Amino acid sequence: MKISVSGTYSSGKTSTVMALSHYTGVPRSLARTIREIMPEALPGVKLADVTPAQFLQLTMRRHTGRAVQEALLGDNLISDGSSLQEWLYGEARLRHGMNPNSTAVGGNGLETTSPEEMVFFGKVVEQYGSAFKQHVKATFDAYVHLRHELPIASDGHRPMNNEFRATIDSMLLATLDELEIPYHVVGGSMAERLETIAGIFEWKPVMSADEAIELAREEYGSQDFRMEHERVPAHT
Repeated sequence: MKISVSGTYSSGKTSTVMALSHYTGVPRSLARTIREIMPEALPGVKLADVTPAQFLQLTMRRHTGRAVQEALLGDNLISDGSSLQEWLYGEARLRHGMNPNSTAVGGNGLETTSPEEMVFFGKVVEQYGSAFKQHVKATFDAYVHLRHELPIASDGHRPMNNEFRATIDSMLLATLDELEIPYHVVGGSMAERLETIAGIFEWKPVMSADEAIELAREEYGSQDFRMEHERVPAHT
């Protein structure tokens, strides 16, 4: 089965996917993060400062990376999110502004971007959405959606506020209903998440939950958490 684990920023999605892969032996997708993509695409730029045009480039790069990894892993995988999230992050910016941090107190966040630019941005995001929906519908058998049980991480990287996160959350579940993709909303501790998800899909654990969680903790901790504008572009 091809399963996507969804949830917006700070839902514990990545660590859950890492632990679940160890716990079940099912391979996980390895699409590159925005932190890794930005130094090559937009050297020296912060995610909070991207323009509408730059955001569209990042969206397409992220989708392409996901699609390649999904194809390489074949018919059995656990994906850290899906291309629906790339589209929804664009849709939500139409409501909350290109930098959602600036709208946390009720502003519209659009004063730094011309209305004409945002109108065109919205049209392109809509077209991306049509393509990404078709891709996700053809790719995934089911979704696991993680409840928001953790506060937003204040790491300076994620342009985010609670209203923005709630917008994406509700739009994602509505889109899964629209696409008629079955989904299961899961919460609880990491061990509870692992046991619940494995039970839903009848996956037999290949190690204990504690062992899987420890491996995931080591794997997550080994990531490079430098800000995107602090990184040197990778040489190809």
